[in-house]
Amino acid sequence: MKLLIELPTWLGDCVMATPAIENIIHNFPECKIIFIGSEISIELMKDHPKYLSSMILERSILNLYSQVKQIGAVDIFFSFRSSKRTRLLSFLLNSKKKFHYKKTLFKAGHQVERYNNFVNKSLSINRKPKSLVIYGANQKDEKSRPILGINPGAAYGSAKCWSHKKYAEVANSLSNKFDIVILGGNKEVDLAREIEENLIRNNCSNFTNYAGKTTIRDLINLISSIDMLITGDSGPMHIAAAFEIPTVSIFGPTKDNQTRQWMNPKSTVIKKELECQPCMKRVCPLKHHNCMVKIASREVIESALGLI
Repeated sequence: MKLLIELPTWLGDCVMATPAIENIIHNFPECKIIFIGSEISIELMKDHPKYLSSMILERSILNLYSQVKQIGAVDIFFSFRSSKRTRLLSFLLNSKKKFHYKKTLFKAGHQVERYNNFVNKSLSINRKPKSLVIYGANQKDEKSRPILGINPGAAYGSAKCWSHKKYAEVANSLSNKFDIVILGGNKEVDLAREIEENLIRNNCSNFTNYAGKTTIRDLINLISSIDMLITGDSGPMHIAAAFEIPTVSIFGPTKDNQTRQWMNPKSTVIKKELECQPCMKRVCPLKHHNCMVKIASREVIESALGLI
């Protein structure tokens, strides 16, 4: 059986869809899967044992039509997206059965549960979502000291980001117990450099700045090998959950009950309870960003020490 699965666009959402994808496979154990989606989500899934092929979803209608012809006939199409482009893809596709995720139908619970409820409804089954699953991570190397990962960025927008100065304060305070690695994509290079410069000014030398230097596969291998992560609501936060890495997650404008780490026994959420939370905005509409500003570095340090 050949399945086509359109993956969520964002890294974190794609990780949160993995329990639902595993339940699809449980229902069709002999299947092979073509994955289609963003470059980020495709890279996450390339080591899946059911992987047949993949392609990055085209934006233009003409190129999308060519992609559909290249895919050919499939037995079932599952889409974890609800965009107009998804509807067009579905319309053009030669498939016996087509199932599309709709945000309006699946509002309750954690995002992992929403994706899983979509699969349950589509297949008329009732399987619970299990742990997040990421295949292909390298085994941990031997190391002389435990490693703390600092992930200051978030693709959603600046409202999700805690102060780089406070991240540096946390890293400095914990550098006597951990070696430090700074994580980040191409858009977080400047942010990570500011943390790096702060560490240097405070005579901290046991760190490595990986921002802008890692592929998605590198990032997965790196996170799977660390001993603790301090992060905002982000894709790396969910990767850490898949490997049950002890994690302090800093939440501001987003709903932690919907996107906090899934099934990680060593996970702590730090957030304030302000009237304006959660606004779900990319940039603070009130200009004060108090949901993040009011979180002190001391709170994060104490939470991290509590996870050791």
